Amino acid sequence: MNKTEQPEHPTRKSRTGLIADICTPLLLLVLCGAITAVAAIKPYEKLQTYLNIAFMDNFKNSDPQAGLLIKNNQINTEHQGQTYTEGKILVPAFGEQYATLSCDSISLNVPVYWGTTAALLERGACQATSSVVLGNPGNVVIDAHVNTFFAHLDQMSVGDTVVLYTQYGRFTYEVSETVTFQKTDKRYVIPTEDDRLTLYTCINNVFGSSDDRYAVICKLTERAFYQETEGQNP
Repeated sequence: MNKTEQPEHPTRKSRTGLIADICTPLLLLVLCGAITAVAAIKPYEKLQTYLNIAFMDNFKNSDPQAGLLIKNNQINTEHQGQTYTEGKILVPAFGEQYATLSCDSISLNVPVYWGTTAALLERGACQATSSVVLGNPGNVVIDAHVNTFFAHLDQMSVGDTVVLYTQYGRFTYEVSETVTFQKTDKRYVIPTEDDRLTLYTCINNVFGSSDDRYAVICKLTERAFYQETEGQNP
């Protein structure tokens, strides 16, 4: 004998509908909140840049804002006179703009300051004082924020030309490799025996600050000093 099906109780139906009516707006509210949070990430990272947050603690001055004197210089990028393979190097003061960094492949043209502080990173790229002054043999290490001056660093390719202009000479490099590394990995920013240029920045992370770094390693192809060393033949 077949059992007679019992009709669904009307109270149960109304209860289910009530739960759906309550849950649907809550789910929509949670979804909208998640979308708003993701959309706010980029502006937040922009804000970090201008809240004086430098991204490489080991290259910060112990008290970067105390007595910092920022000096801007006019760097000649169109020197037409005679040049020399060896010459006089002008050692910059901390906080001084002593170079202009140029890379045509990504339309990069940015001032370079000697030393790294949050205030200097707002104005341009910064060269670590633990690296060599341009013209000396070794590793020239320059960093800038990914949200500003090095936003397109990851678009550089092997073979691209990078030029650094100073008041005393022009130094040309060629991109030899690109790498990613953790901020605790110092192998790319320590002194080297070969002549190289290391440009690096943070890697964008949609969830906030990243511990990953992106670097462009370049080999020196030309030194062109504007003033010869005393006693040197042209």
